[in-house]
Amino acid sequence: MSTSYPAPFFTPDPGTAATSRIADFARYVGVDATDYAALHRWSVTHLEGFWGAVWEYFGIDSDTPYEQVLAGDSMPGARWFPGATLNYAHHALRNVRDDDTAIIALDETGSGYEVTGGRLRDLVASVAATLRDLGVGEGARVVGYLPNTPHAIVAFLAAASLGAVWSVSGQDYAPQAAADRFAQLEPTVLIAADGYLFNGATHDRREATLELAHALPTLKATLLVDHVGLPWPLQAYPSLVVPWEDASTRAEELTCVPVPFDHPLWVVFSSGTTGLPKGIVHGHGGVLLEHLKTLGLHSNLGPGDRLLWYTTTHWMMWNLVASTLLTGAATCTYDGSPAPFAKLDVLWELAAHHRVTVFGTSPQYLLGMAKFGIDPSAHDLSSIRVVGCTGSALPASAYPWVRDHVGEHVLLASISGGTDIVSGFAGSSPNTPVWAGELSAPHLGVALAAYDAEGFPVVDLVGELVVTRPMPSMPLYFWNDPEGARYRDAYFSAYPGVWRHGDWITVTGHGSVIIHGRSDSTLNRNGVRLGSADIHDVVERLPEIAEALVIGAEEPDGGYWMPMFVVPAAGVELDDNLRERIKDAIRTGASPRHVPDEILEVPGVPHTRTGKKLEVPIKRLLQGAPVEEVVNPATVDAPELIDHYVQLGEERRKCRSAS
Repeated sequence: MSTSYPAPFFTPDPGTAATSRIADFARYVGVDATDYAALHRWSVTHLEGFWGAVWEYFGIDSDTPYEQVLAGDSMPGARWFPGATLNYAHHALRNVRDDDTAIIALDETGSGYEVTGGRLRDLVASVAATLRDLGVGEGARVVGYLPNTPHAIVAFLAAASLGAVWSVSGQDYAPQAAADRFAQLEPTVLIAADGYLFNGATHDRREATLELAHALPTLKATLLVDHVGLPWPLQAYPSLVVPWEDASTRAEELTCVPVPFDHPLWVVFSSGTTGLPKGIVHGHGGVLLEHLKTLGLHSNLGPGDRLLWYTTTHWMMWNLVASTLLTGAATCTYDGSPAPFAKLDVLWELAAHHRVTVFGTSPQYLLGMAKFGIDPSAHDLSSIRVVGCTGSALPASAYPWVRDHVGEHVLLASISGGTDIVSGFAGSSPNTPVWAGELSAPHLGVALAAYDAEGFPVVDLVGELVVTRPMPSMPLYFWNDPEGARYRDAYFSAYPGVWRHGDWITVTGHGSVIIHGRSDSTLNRNGVRLGSADIHDVVERLPEIAEALVIGAEEPDGGYWMPMFVVPAAGVELDDNLRERIKDAIRTGASPRHVPDEILEVPGVPHTRTGKKLEVPIKRLLQGAPVEEVVNPATVDAPELIDHYVQLGEERRKCRSAS
């Protein structure tokens, strides 16, 4: 029986697609530039040929040549480009000319300043020399407690230029939460700012920085950044203190140390909702190639372009913001709320003023703009050609809103990836059509499939997201996991030799990918698996609902409880009429099986600090698990909400006991 597929919501202009970098790359490797599916097929069946071509196409500078592209095809254990030595920082700084803009520093007040390529190289050279004088060399760790400003990019590139290992946390993390990450690394130097902006307020982080410094006994020095103009109490620090002004104003020549392809570049951390966050280590070469592919080919970035992607420094999107420099494009940093009360549309205003070409955000932001009645087209957004969106599944309802309020010419690129590979598994490109609610295709070089419970690939059916062949940006290892046991258990325990990411997806017959949510939070009612994202999508379209969370909890008597928690919009009461509207919307927009057992009003839905709903921790709290075993409140955006769900679980268990 043939399957009927919907027509694309958006089809790229043929002329625009033909002049894109991904089309040029296809011609470079001898594949039809109009056939993305053929290019993707070639990229995963000829893995060495593809990544070797990426190396050549982007002109990678290697101090010593590689012996072969891929030594072994097993996972884990594949070795990429053995013999090659290079440096990420060299490639980030080589393509921006001295007088061209490299970084545009923005904040929620609408103000900003530009850093040219020449100025950026001078800053990196000066900070690198300071770090070197403080004992930082190959393999040493440098950590940042910083907002999303140029200081963070400069500090990262300075550390990378020396072959040191970088890690960064946003300053909305409490000192102990930051220490939970950084103390594992035993860092030599901490770089911290005096504070950050958010929603019209200046947040003073001087005492927090001092507390963090005391929690890191291996520090030799702390570099103090004057960002919001608060005086530092220099005498209180446990180790040497260096003002950023002194560290960044030396006249030095930049020298980037050549390191092996798989030399550690940075450590990014898992959300750490339970236990200590896992330190995920990526290498110079793997990140370099993966980000050139993602940003240069899929996002079509190059000299003259400008990227503005809202992120904090502890989300993996910050790493891509920094890597924009690899392509020769300018990158924007942004300090503040994405939608401050004083001016909800400030990001769109800044995008218009600075002629941004790629604008990146989250589904919650786009849905919020629609609910608030914000019309971005009040600004001249003609320069934007791509709106990127990631963090969770982008509902189909957002697609017409972007078309109508940002521009018909705009490619809405929904992307799914992860901190684990610090990149994307699937998304869009200038030569792929877009279907509303779907990701256009797997990314080049990603051998993506949906596996059923027996480990067989399925099409047009829900399955586990797996990757069957290695990628250069897969982790080198987890920090403090010398035998690799935690690493193997995290990704390779379900299907030996195959990466299991933990998402439920559908690979469609027309090549797109649909994300249904995390497989560890999958609803399983009467043996039927349901994706929570499918339900959230339907309910959060309703103007009366600000946010929703559905969970499925197995109960001691063998029963299954599937409640939905909703946060009503301001001024809205959750009454029986609204409950029925919600149920009708789910029946129509998803299926009758998706209708929850109860719909309960809550004051809020807690998230990780990168915006993911705490589905599994909330489920376990409702089942009676102790808070300390389930969630670390320091990693939650609104930890005060945890008690509400604990009390809900206690009340339900009392009612069940009484009955």
